[in-house]
Amino acid sequence: MYKLNSLPFLYQDLEPYIDTHTIGVHYHKHHQNYLNKLNLLLQNNNYNYHYNIYELLYHINEFKEEVREDILFNLGGVLNHNLYWKSINPHHEEPKGKLKGQIIKQYSSLENFFTLFKESALKLKGSGYTFLILKNNGMLDIINLPNQETPLSFGYIPLFNIDMWEHAYYLNYKNEKEKYVDNFINIADFKNANNVFNNLI
Repeated sequence: MYKLNSLPFLYQDLEPYIDTHTIGVHYHKHHQNYLNKLNLLLQNNNYNYHYNIYELLYHINEFKEEVREDILFNLGGVLNHNLYWKSINPHHEEPKGKLKGQIIKQYSSLENFFTLFKESALKLKGSGYTFLILKNNGMLDIINLPNQETPLSFGYIPLFNIDMWEHAYYLNYKNEKEKYVDNFINIADFKNANNVFNNLI
């Protein structure tokens, strides 16, 4: 069975930006629920876990057509949450190295990048995520995807994201999504994004 990744911080570490209760509910209820449903679907379809969880996405056609959508939805829920927890940290690291250079090349400055990232997140209708992705041509892009769709399904490499589902922020911010995004930027962590980009480019 696939297991839940450990959080890279303690539940209380993101306060006051995201409180302990929100992190606990988000991680143990929502993230865990996607994983539980994914494992149940896979077991019911005689899957023997011979792929890692990322490889599973590329072998979805090995499952019957009638279960693929449910598998992809819950798999996306796990993968997108895995990335979200890597995108926030109290000891946040800014883009650096090649990634910083590419962001400045495309977006003029880190400040302008964050402005555009925020604008994109606030344009997202309904539930979903805003991603910083790497395209095949080595260019970066900021994209929104609904629900639990993953950039991996479109051939993109997700580097960084913000969860815009209500469960990520509602207990703290109610309908004030802009305040959530502003505070998210205070704890945005690009350590994973730096490592992935700098090792690929």
